[in-house]
Amino acid sequence: MKTVHMVLQGKGGVGKSLVSSLLCQYLEKQEQVIAIDTDPVNNTLAGYKALAASRLDIRAGDTIDPRKFDPLMEIILRGEEQDDNHHIVIDNGASTFLPLCSYLSENQIMPLLRDAGVRVLLHTVFTGGQAMGDTADGMEALAVTFPDEQLVVWVNRYFGEITRNGKKFEEFSIYKKYLDKFHSLIRLPLKNVQTFGRDLEELFTRRQTFADALADDSLTIMTRQRLKIWWNEMSTELDRAQLI
Repeated sequence: MKTVHMVLQGKGGVGKSLVSSLLCQYLEKQEQVIAIDTDPVNNTLAGYKALAASRLDIRAGDTIDPRKFDPLMEIILRGEEQDDNHHIVIDNGASTFLPLCSYLSENQIMPLLRDAGVRVLLHTVFTGGQAMGDTADGMEALAVTFPDEQLVVWVNRYFGEITRNGKKFEEFSIYKKYLDKFHSLIRLPLKNVQTFGRDLEELFTRRQTFADALADDSLTIMTRQRLKIWWNEMSTELDRAQLI
């Protein structure tokens, strides 16, 4: 089955492009992946040469032209792949969250994709820290706008633990309210900032995949060891999510 993974969150800087890159790296180990970057401001995913992500320019001057999302549907529904068992990962920027959601809703894209036998998973990021409320709003907006679609929630504790009044994420009212819409929760591994954190930050800045980093002799032995540990834990989390 063809599966479309849309990475959507209205709050910027919370790790959407990171999620998209991790998805691509994980999925391509087993099946074909097409990566598409629709962020008009930060084309982070397209910066990963190893992922060969295509850029979709949806701008019309200083504004977003929703009609320019049409080619995205052509890629999904037509495609040129001989094998339909592949994945399409779409990285969407914060500035295009509302325009894309409106486009998907008003054009009844979800029923269109279902009728074509395409599986859709909506990925969103939920963070701790100051952005927690904003990411909660973004997650709820997806659940309300697309009530028949499943959500994959990526729990990112990099900005702070996800707790409120002594309660954990699974005890939040918003979690309980939309639990039946969750396909899975994926927790980004949280490690020592000075060791793992620095290695990961440099890796992401280089737009280097884990496979390339682990084969890169210019990196120290311990840097590669820490990256290997983190990626193994991340892959285990993704295995549990049953995205394939």
